[in-house]
This record gives sequence, C-alpha cells and structure tokens, in this order.
Amino acid sequence: MNPLDIPAYSQTLGLKAKQASALMARAQTATKNRALRKLAELLRANVDALQLDNAKDIERAIAAGLAAPMVDRLKLSPEVIETCALGCEQLASMADVIGEIIGMKQQPSGIRVGQMRVPIGVFGMIFESRPNVTIEAASLSIKSGNACILRGGSEAIESNKALAKLVQQALLESGLPVDAVQLVQITDRAVVGQLITMPQYVDVIIPRGGKGLIERVSRDAKVPVIKHLDGNCHTYVDDPCDIEMAVKVADNAKTNKYSPCNATESLLVARGVAAEFLLRIGQVYAAKGVELRCDPEALAILKELQPLAPVNKSQVAIHSIATQELKLVAAQDSDWFEEYLAPIISIKVVADVHEAIAHINRYSSHHTDAILTRDHMHAQAFLREVDSASVMVNTSTRFADGFEYGLGAEIGISTDKFHARGPVGIEGLTSLKYVVLGDGEVRT
Repeated sequence: MNPLDIPAYSQTLGLKAKQASALMARAQTATKNRALRKLAELLRANVDALQLDNAKDIERAIAAGLAAPMVDRLKLSPEVIETCALGCEQLASMADVIGEIIGMKQQPSGIRVGQMRVPIGVFGMIFESRPNVTIEAASLSIKSGNACILRGGSEAIESNKALAKLVQQALLESGLPVDAVQLVQITDRAVVGQLITMPQYVDVIIPRGGKGLIERVSRDAKVPVIKHLDGNCHTYVDDPCDIEMAVKVADNAKTNKYSPCNATESLLVARGVAAEFLLRIGQVYAAKGVELRCDPEALAILKELQPLAPVNKSQVAIHSIATQELKLVAAQDSDWFEEYLAPIISIKVVADVHEAIAHINRYSSHHTDAILTRDHMHAQAFLREVDSASVMVNTSTRFADGFEYGLGAEIGISTDKFHARGPVGIEGLTSLKYVVLGDGEVRT
C-alpha cells in the first residue's frame, strides 16, 4: 500500500486497532503489568539513544523558529524519561479496574443488577509537541485494556517514532498484540481528518495541543471527543491567609514551569491582604523576569516598587530592584481570559472570596483554580462554587496532573462535564455496562 494514500493508510490503522482492541479487552492483568514494567525498563536502558533522536527534533524546531515555550515542551530530558518510566511502574502497581462490578443490588423481581467497568475499545490521540505523551497514552492504553492510535506533531516525529518502537517491543515481549499501540508514521495532517471521522474503528478522540487543533477536532469530529481548549488557571489569595505560604505557592504556581496548561495565569488578591502580599510577590516575580499585567488597584500598589507606572501595554515600565527588573503593564479586559504559557501573569484585586469566585467562573477555562486561605468556610465555598475540573485549597495549580494525582499517568485534562473531567487516567478510558444476574426469573 502506498502510505501517501491517506484514506487507505488510515483505514488500515483503524482496522488493526479494532482487531487489537478485542485481544486487549481480554488480556490478563499480569500480562498488562508485565508490558508496563518492560516498557519502564526499556525507557531507562535507552536514555542516550532517545536523546539523540530528540536532539534532531529540537534542532529542527529551533531552525524553524518555533517559540521557546514550544521548544521547551519538546525536550526529552533524562528527568522526563525517568518520570515516564515511573508512571509505567505506578500503573503496573495499581489495581486493575477492568472487569470490576460495582453497585450490585437485588431487585424485587429477584434479579441482581450492577455495572461492570470495561475498556472503551479504541481511542485516537492527537497531540502536539510533548513526546512524553506517547508513553503516557500508550501506558494508560495498555493498563485500561484498550488499543490506541497516536498522532503526534511533526515537530516531535523522530522522538515519537523512537518511543513508539520501545512500546511495541514491550508489547511483543509480553505477549500482547503489537498493534495495540500504533503511531501514525507520516506527518500529513490529512490523517487527522480521517481519524476523527472513523466511528467504525475509533470510539473516542482525545486532542491535546493548541487551541486551534482542539477547535478543529471538536468541530469536525464524528467521534466523541474528550478535550480542554486552554488552561487559564487562577490562584486566589484570600483574607485571611498565611502570607509566607501564599508567596511560596503563588511563585511555584507561576514560575515552576511556564509552558504547561496547569501553570497559574491569573492572580486574584483579596483587598485586605493586597498591599502586603503584592509587594512581596512583586519582588519575587521581578527577580524572575515575570511581566505583571495589573488592574488599577494592583498597579497602584506595585508601582511603589518603581518610580513610574505604565498606562498600557505599549509602555512597559522597567526599573531596577536589587539588580532585577520589574515589568508592570496595565491589564486589558482580554488579559483576564488569556493563557500566556510565558513569564506573564495578570493580577487583580478583589473584595473577597465571592468576587473571586464570580471572576473565575466568568473568565477561567474551567481547568484548575486554587484558593490560599486560613478560613475554612471560604475554602468550602470555593470548592463548592468554582466551576472547574480541579479546585484546590492551599496548594499550587501545578499539581493538576495525572501523575501527581496518583493516576500513574494521564491521557490529558478534560474540562468537559460528561464522562471524564480533570486529569483523565485509567477510569476515564473505560465505560460502564449493566450486568444482570438471575436464576430463571421472568418478567410478569
């Protein structure tokens, strides 16, 4: 078959995945766990080789002028590879939910009715930049007894091919079908159009990447989609709060890493603690070169750290503070919606927790939002009323991650409300079917 015949190529992928999914659905737990541990072993044994392939992608991305945050997402460092290996091992050590029966109840007729957890079947994963997603998706697919078709971005093609080869080696050596995890080997975007319109083969599509990709998939798919469009995450500093803790957490939530979707993009601060907190966090952000896009009240407080405050984005005021630069910008309304994925954060002073909740529910992308507080009632109100996939108290939004949640790995973050929400792990790749047990009962 000519691989440039996109429809035929895609149909072959789909057919192989469908056939493999039937074998995966009945695979023994021990066999799946053996494949996961073998994959972890292969990852650790091939760190140097993987980095050589990854270097080709990074070199090509830099030459193509790819933005720095995107290049950062491409990196397959030894630490990233080790995290992937640990994720495989964590999944292998977890209980197998496939075949689990829940909610079994005796009915007046004599029958017993419950629900059994089963694999979804075949999922298609369309992702950009991060090659470690290949391992996360493959490992979750193996553990959940599914088959998957992975289509990574062209910018990471060499890295993805190298990782997928290890996955298929682990499957083969463990006695599982090699076609249970297939990587699209060509970079033609037409394959995406085929995958999302093949319900006869693909049971769900998971896009993971830029807003443009996810909007296109959501618009054109004839297959159910698990998605989130962006990660406009908020950290709200409440009154009362532990200022020391708030500074530490707000720093981590923004600057631990700028490119992930769980980095805080907007900082809300209660008026009662605004002066003290903002002057502290302003110096921390200044030391790291973070640009602060502020509402008038926050701007008035932070300009105490510099002699002149700007009036708009074109007038970024820069002043030396302990040899560092503070960058202040007057926020526009669009800033409250923005996912920067860069050393930029929007800052707004609010009256109280209720105004913070209202702001978050209006402007957030319903991904992850956190409150830093010493008031239990404020924390409870925030947890109940903020309409997001993950809602946190006194910790960093950077924890919104399948690995950190103990899921072993994640297939992505869902901001949808049906089927799966938040980090999607094993259970998010399963379905429930009713099972009915009887002893000759008939309906009258």
